[in-house]
Amino acid sequence: MSRLTAGVALVTAHEAQPDPDGPSGEDVGMTATSFMSVSLDPPLVLVSLREGSRMDDLLAEQPLWAVSVLSEHQRTTAGRFAMKGRISDRLLFDDLSYERGTASGAPLLEGALATLECRTEQRVPAGDHTLVIGRVLTASAPAAPDGPLTYFRGRYRHLA
Repeated sequence: MSRLTAGVALVTAHEAQPDPDGPSGEDVGMTATSFMSVSLDPPLVLVSLREGSRMDDLLAEQPLWAVSVLSEHQRTTAGRFAMKGRISDRLLFDDLSYERGTASGAPLLEGALATLECRTEQRVPAGDHTLVIGRVLTASAPAAPDGPLTYFRGRYRHLA
């Protein structure tokens, strides 16, 4: 499967404040290369999450999430959110330019080729992953001078 070129997206969600008197909720993000359109009517997309990952656990509780389709100049961001074993995502968002989605409350990256906000419609167990199908609530495709960031044979690449 490493020979199948994939687009790269950042999937984000906002974790609710667990304790009304405690610290506020946290933004969570993960790099995804298994993201695709499922249907135009109704507008549905799918992301594949490793079972038991932080994002899988969060989206089991939080139905609202967002996707930023990354452009070739966002390679560093993709690598940052693909790191394994991190404890917190708080620092990963610190120096990124983003706006908070109006429907999901999740971060949407500035400079992305497209952004989507979604509500989970269905979760499907599939081996060691969970396929999360989301209904698109908002979509934006700002004019972008860059091409897409892609992933091929274990490395981030851009179209030549």
